Amino acid sequence: MSELSYSLHLGSDKNRKPSSRNMAKNNASGSTSLSNNAIQNARGLSRVDKHNYRKYDNNTELIEIIRGTSSLYDDVKKLYEEEFKEAVDEYNSRQTRDDRKIIDYFKKISDNSKNDLACEIIIELGDKKYWDTKDDKFKHKMTNVFKEQVSDLEEQLPNFKIASAIIHYDETSPHLHIVGVPIKYKNKNGMKKQVGKGDVFTRDSLRRLQDKMRTLCIASFNKEYGLNDILKKKEKGRNKDINVKDMGNYQVMKDQMEKDKKALEIASKKSNELDKSTTDIKDTVNNLKKAPIIKNTYTISEDDKNKILEYIDKVDKTNSDFKRTEKLSVTLNNVDTELEENRQKIKILTENNEALSLKVDTLFKNIDNKNKEIKELKKDNKHLEELLNHFKDLFNRLINFIKHKILGKDKEREDYWEFSKDLYEHGIFSEKTITDIKEDYNWSKEYDKDKRKDDYEIGM
Repeated sequence: MSELSYSLHLGSDKNRKPSSRNMAKNNASGSTSLSNNAIQNARGLSRVDKHNYRKYDNNTELIEIIRGTSSLYDDVKKLYEEEFKEAVDEYNSRQTRDDRKIIDYFKKISDNSKNDLACEIIIELGDKKYWDTKDDKFKHKMTNVFKEQVSDLEEQLPNFKIASAIIHYDETSPHLHIVGVPIKYKNKNGMKKQVGKGDVFTRDSLRRLQDKMRTLCIASFNKEYGLNDILKKKEKGRNKDINVKDMGNYQVMKDQMEKDKKALEIASKKSNELDKSTTDIKDTVNNLKKAPIIKNTYTISEDDKNKILEYIDKVDKTNSDFKRTEKLSVTLNNVDTELEENRQKIKILTENNEALSLKVDTLFKNIDNKNKEIKELKKDNKHLEELLNHFKDLFNRLINFIKHKILGKDKEREDYWEFSKDLYEHGIFSEKTITDIKEDYNWSKEYDKDKRKDDYEIGM
């Protein structure tokens, strides 16, 4: 089980530092992942394009595009066209002066020093030490992990529209470059939809995003690799350690450790008593008197004999307690190992649960948004239905008006018949409508013909 670091950072000029240039010398591409990802204008976008796609040395074998094309510049321009065209058209329709109309929003933002044209996010899981031990096949399995990170980012940050996502496998560790445009909506001034880095990326929103994305990333990684690795702790003050009290067998372990603590106290007390007895026995032995007849033999009194026997008994008991203490030490080590293993297991389960919760929360948010969209569509549909009925009524009134004129005088009949044919030829009248009008036209002609004949016969 490994502990992996995770980083998600946004907007930096670190690539300009000498230390970053030195780092680049050790990479296969001669570059570093610390690019100038504060993309302020079209020129900066071109630089990022060349860096991310290795266009400065045509070394593209170890990069993988998972979103966008081989031209970051074109991808961002296309995104601007898709996202802002309607807002630009709406804004221009409200302008009475041509010089205030927006011709090219991409160029307008690029020329404005107050706004960033786009933003770059770099995501990395694991450090150099971890990846140095892995082969290329193992590394390239990160493709699926990073694809999920792109999808997760879109779900967690819907106001950040992604134009490009590309993986670098040619540096110290696999990492993902994401370039996109942050958007703010419902603006009171100017366009209703605008570029808005400061609104989308605040210190708090970025911190929350990092917390969510790191949880989702380790879950995707373990699923892809079939591992149970965990994340390294974040900086101090930003972690929540697993509480041992949350473990199911915590109370049992606690009770056992209390008993073991008492046993250790007893063993310690006996050890101190044994130290004192040892001193007494040494004094007794040193004060023994030699036997008067037998060489190298000492005499001992009954009291001293009893002292030595008591000492031996204490040694035996203390030795027995020591053996139990040794067993206790092993038990404590086992408990400590078990606690650590449980910590790791709980951390894995916690991270997996957090990742699942994020997915569920996102799903519910999407459902809520879809329900709101459906509600709005129902309103729009009702309005459209009313408009449709209104135009149907106008259309029927037009047809009735034409039919009425066709039943009138000869000149009007011919004029409105020609007008009806013209509407039919331009697709305004259907086959059925023109047929109905033609029947009225023919009937009117026959009627006038018969009427003139009757008038002639009466005149005769």
